[in-house]
Amino acid sequence: MAETTERRAAEAPTSKSARTRERILDAAAHVLSRKGYAGTRLADVAAHAQLQAPTIYYHFASRDELIEEVMWVGAARVHAHVVAELEALPAETSPLDRILTAVEAHLRYELLISDYTTASIRNANQVPEGLRAKAAAEEAAYARLWRDLFTAAMDAGQLRSDLDITVTRMLLLGAMNWAAEWWNPRHRTLDDLVRATQDMVRYGMAPATA
Repeated sequence: MAETTERRAAEAPTSKSARTRERILDAAAHVLSRKGYAGTRLADVAAHAQLQAPTIYYHFASRDELIEEVMWVGAARVHAHVVAELEALPAETSPLDRILTAVEAHLRYELLISDYTTASIRNANQVPEGLRAKAAAEEAAYARLWRDLFTAAMDAGQLRSDLDITVTRMLLLGAMNWAAEWWNPRHRTLDDLVRATQDMVRYGMAPATA
């Protein structure tokens, strides 16, 4: 019993430390998604996390290290979310419907679920190149997922044969990512945005008989 109590006491600081670190990351994602790289201050992050600013330095050596982690988490989590949604589909789901599912999963995660993804997308061209390497590797893996979705749909005859799927895929991802800059739920619901984007795929990329 004594050993168990001691073990729990030893583990408690680690667990608390992990929770504090997550609070800092959540706060940094919130601030970064709204104020951008140049406008993000550790004082604002600490205030949003309801912590003293020096606490941040226990978990992150610098502002840039914190921002680098937020950028990576944003890329990694949207990737994981889309993969999870695809894996939940029935085995017989068509390649085109898999693309439509990925479209919805990406938009909902970007615009409704995660400050991290919005922060990552909005600041991709603002942060110094050195802070982009970790996130860029994750983004490359995510791009390969979309490449495979488009390739499968093309092979199944569910995309127009004259379509350049590389250009089309990049345009689609760019359009969805840019929605973080202009979408306003007071003017269009997220359901409307998802449906319009899916229609762009369904009626603009698929053959008339698909």
